[in-house]
Amino acid sequence: MKAVTWHGKRDVRVDEVPDPILKEPTDVIVRVTSSGICGSDLHLYEVMGPFIDEGDILGHEPMGVVEEVGAQVTAVKPGDRVVVPFNISCGSCFMCGQGLQSQCETTQVREQGTGAALFGYTKLYGQVPGGQAEYLRVPFGNTLPIKVPEGPPDDRFVYLSDVLPTAWQAVEYADVKEGGSLVVLGLGPIGDMACRVARQMGVANVIGIDLVPERMARARQRGVTVMNVRDSHLVDHVKDLTDGRGPDAVIDAVGMEAHGAPVAKLAHQAVGLLPDAIAARFMKTAGVDRLHALRLAIDLVRRGGTISVVGVYGGMADPMPMLTLFDKQVQLRMGQANVWRWVPEILPLLTDGDPLGTEDFATHHLPLEQAPHGYEIFQQKRDNAVKVLLTP
Repeated sequence: MKAVTWHGKRDVRVDEVPDPILKEPTDVIVRVTSSGICGSDLHLYEVMGPFIDEGDILGHEPMGVVEEVGAQVTAVKPGDRVVVPFNISCGSCFMCGQGLQSQCETTQVREQGTGAALFGYTKLYGQVPGGQAEYLRVPFGNTLPIKVPEGPPDDRFVYLSDVLPTAWQAVEYADVKEGGSLVVLGLGPIGDMACRVARQMGVANVIGIDLVPERMARARQRGVTVMNVRDSHLVDHVKDLTDGRGPDAVIDAVGMEAHGAPVAKLAHQAVGLLPDAIAARFMKTAGVDRLHALRLAIDLVRRGGTISVVGVYGGMADPMPMLTLFDKQVQLRMGQANVWRWVPEILPLLTDGDPLGTEDFATHHLPLEQAPHGYEIFQQKRDNAVKVLLTP
């Protein structure tokens, strides 16, 4: 089969690789019909090389049709249409029972000290072949795949794999009360969808902050007040819109890709020059993130407010402004999305209509063979690329 594989920094290719096979009686094989390129895939494209091997299959936002099932699978059958969550969770352990599927005790990658395994995402999370491919082996066939109805296009459901539950959890963790205010930092796919979810949940005062005109325009069209991060009086202007206090909550949907942190950027680039074994040890013990977005969130949020971090950070030695966090009595909530925790709440919004605008959310639909081009325009924010879906 054809699959998108990693070959080095900014070097992904579409290669012929062996077809996946059933390994356990609870496995299923899914023929992938759509698969997204995620912002966190760009971390592999740019800085996470020490934790990935040449030829690894990328992607963790797939959906498709069940082709084959193991002997003990009863929940789905060949021909069923399914979405595959990005975190690999058993659905029956203590953590899954708590709605913390991203911490699944069955698939935790203990040798790395990390949570649940992920599709297509480095040795840190199990090095499991990903879903930017023609076929995907999916474990826990009775509990992991999300069965979706026939009829609407893939675009209606594919974001259940990651974008929708990630944005939903970010808004839930922000916990904005009725009549409250929310700032979303970063209007890429997750930030954009978080704005839509917040509006759907009834948050009237949603403020989106970015610097890419096309992304800002998308949010503005859906009733979001949009501001430019380069505004030299940004904090004051946000306060003017939030009763002079600042917002009740801020969602950091940017993470370690934030602009405006040249020292950390140089650190990332320097690590990229080290041999992989040394670089991996450095990143796991002394890695430094570009914290511009998180620091801005701390500046913006009102005293006693909440910061919900959904952008990915990977540093182990990040200097946090603990004095400010303590003095402002800020609550921090964060973590990988627990996909199945939110599916029962999200799925009715996708079957009864399309209030979140999923069907026109993608800016680009490309055949799998054009994945390298998709990565390039997404990473460089060219051609109005906000969300790229690949079609095997």
